[in-house]
Amino acid sequence: MSMTSLKMKRLLERRLDDSKYRTSYNRDKDTFRVEWKDSKEGLSIKLPTVVAKYNDRGEVAVEELEAHILESLRIMNQEHHLSGKEKHIFPVIRATSFATKMKDGTKLLTREHTAETRIYYALDLGKSYRLIDHSMVEEENWTEDGIHEMALFNLRSLDHPYKKDRVADNDFYFVSTQDGYDGSRILNEAFLEEMKANSLGELAVAVPHQDVLILADIQNQTGYDILAQMTMQFFAEGRIPITSLPFIYEDKTLEPVFILAQNRPKKKQGDQS
Repeated sequence: MSMTSLKMKRLLERRLDDSKYRTSYNRDKDTFRVEWKDSKEGLSIKLPTVVAKYNDRGEVAVEELEAHILESLRIMNQEHHLSGKEKHIFPVIRATSFATKMKDGTKLLTREHTAETRIYYALDLGKSYRLIDHSMVEEENWTEDGIHEMALFNLRSLDHPYKKDRVADNDFYFVSTQDGYDGSRILNEAFLEEMKANSLGELAVAVPHQDVLILADIQNQTGYDILAQMTMQFFAEGRIPITSLPFIYEDKTLEPVFILAQNRPKKKQGDQS
């Protein structure tokens, strides 16, 4: 029997049947939400994505999702402080459409990045992390710039192993350690500069979702089309999608581009072509 969004909704309701939580279903957006009854903090799940993973991997996909939901809810119900945890602060990349405030109106700490992406900051808690808000920073009397430098320093301490594929005379590199900060490695300028120095052609970078960073040494026109298809596929499959647009990395800047059908990159509308 094939899984549908409504069947998945009922399955999640049974698994998360607890007096502490409230669940709801948004039919228009096809999302399932679970939240604490008292604080109303919670998270929303895109059911079509869960259904696709279930059809591909079976019950284990639902078990992993349930564990993720419960861990996220646990973290939301705890107080967290930054002092003494300086080495556990990291940057995370999100789409510019991602919320900048919590449900109670508390502003999350953010920094501009590109036209498609924004930087947030996370306190690493082991199995997961909590996004840092302004009240946490004010409590410690720290500065936003200080948090940013601290997060980048910690990011540079992470390894960035990659797998390489060569397709149609173009080289593609994939960083996917599953530590929660794969996409964040796009902020490691030293790493990007190293990849740029070793590229034979134009260096393109993509963060389709949180758990992968794609770097491409584009050496012919076909490479652009391959990168576009690859980025879109990863974007569709990601647990936390970021952007389906790749970037051209040049002069230490990231320029979002459309990859047109004729395999030529075009800067995003509003940029100079």
